[in-house]
Amino acid sequence: MNRQRDMAQRHLLPHFTKAGAWRDGALPIFERGDGCYLWDSDGNRYLDGLAGLFCVNIGHGRTDLATAAAKQMETLAYSTNWGMAHPPAIEAASMIAEVAPGDLSEVFFVSSGSEAVESALKFARNYHVARGDVDRYKVISRNWAYHGTTLGALAVTGIPKFRDPYLPMLWDGVRHVSNTRQCTSPGGTAAADLSCVTAVEDMILAEGPETVAMVIAEPVQNGGGALVPPDGYWQELRRICDRHGVLLCADEVICSFGRFGHWFASERFGVVPDMITFAKGVTSAYQPLGGLIVRGPLVDEVFDSTMGSYVHGSTFGGHPVATAVAIANMTAMQEDGIMSHVLANEGYFADRLDDLLSSHSCIREVRGSGFFYAIDICADRDSGTGLSPTQEAALRGGVLGGFIREEKMTVRPDDRGFTGISISPPLVADSEVIGDLTGRLDHVLDRVDTWLGDNR
Repeated sequence: MNRQRDMAQRHLLPHFTKAGAWRDGALPIFERGDGCYLWDSDGNRYLDGLAGLFCVNIGHGRTDLATAAAKQMETLAYSTNWGMAHPPAIEAASMIAEVAPGDLSEVFFVSSGSEAVESALKFARNYHVARGDVDRYKVISRNWAYHGTTLGALAVTGIPKFRDPYLPMLWDGVRHVSNTRQCTSPGGTAAADLSCVTAVEDMILAEGPETVAMVIAEPVQNGGGALVPPDGYWQELRRICDRHGVLLCADEVICSFGRFGHWFASERFGVVPDMITFAKGVTSAYQPLGGLIVRGPLVDEVFDSTMGSYVHGSTFGGHPVATAVAIANMTAMQEDGIMSHVLANEGYFADRLDDLLSSHSCIREVRGSGFFYAIDICADRDSGTGLSPTQEAALRGGVLGGFIREEKMTVRPDDRGFTGISISPPLVADSEVIGDLTGRLDHVLDRVDTWLGDNR
């Protein structure tokens, strides 16, 4: 057995990994990366079809980002943003504010997406208390939405298997409503009348608007499989929140920094939320960094109130090395034209995925946009036959993941509200990489078609 694999299985406690997968004798140990590819300790080359974990947006092996980190470590390895500041955090915040939509201009740094969501929850409460609305604490989220794993963020998350073990520990101020895939309205329904829109306002009214602090949603929801909202959806969320004095937060931990061809997906959907959470792509995962962007007037209200501050902070928020890498990453994305590259190639990507849909009866639907898609698997699309409980359990239990591993790629076998594959390559992927990715997916789906035929 590979010595590193043996050590990992003895001493490294994995994240979200079942024992069978972790104890597998073929557990990959990745040693290096370049562009859209990874190499393991056995010399195998993998295609990174998930951008690490929706985060290595600019691709692997960027020496410019490594150089920025090393230079900053030599200059100032650590300083805090508690009552003082340092140049990398100032410049990174300014760059983010410059590309954020509308008057979103104040940036609060943390170290992860979960912390960013926690920060949004706290800011919403802080803001309402500063205004004297002390009864506002509830949050409206959506079914199957993933917003993080810390206890506050987990309370907002709507994925049962992540929540259930910790239910006695979770805050009870969150109300979940239907997501856009659960919309029951017929085609042609006006956005204001869509069931997934009215569910949000109905919940606010049922709870009492004077008790609701915030609505949080991803522009394109990850849980459930790349759920692109219907036209007008975000404008209606904005209208509802304005009507009832509720803050609107766009959780863009996955959606920001180019995944949909814009710095922020909120821009693509034509809305200015009150807050945006971010992480992952801000440094292309070369350093841990996340944050919250808030509309300037809201921060002014907090600072000018008797409270006088946003009562929140962390040791590593706005770390000099992490923010220096963010500067280098955003600079490289601008110089390399990453946004225009995504917009120029998303049509080709969608067409190749549509080719898979035409070729495989096991695909119920391909959903997504930009460089983020999901393949929803069924037993037979033509006859409208869904997966049997036995088929679903087996595919989710390792069959699908095994087919994917054998193709040497890192797309995600997904079971969060659907059975299928989530796809999210680095944003530097060109037509050749996209062709390689969809070719490997084609082989996986051939295996699924055959397996379903043999396991009816």
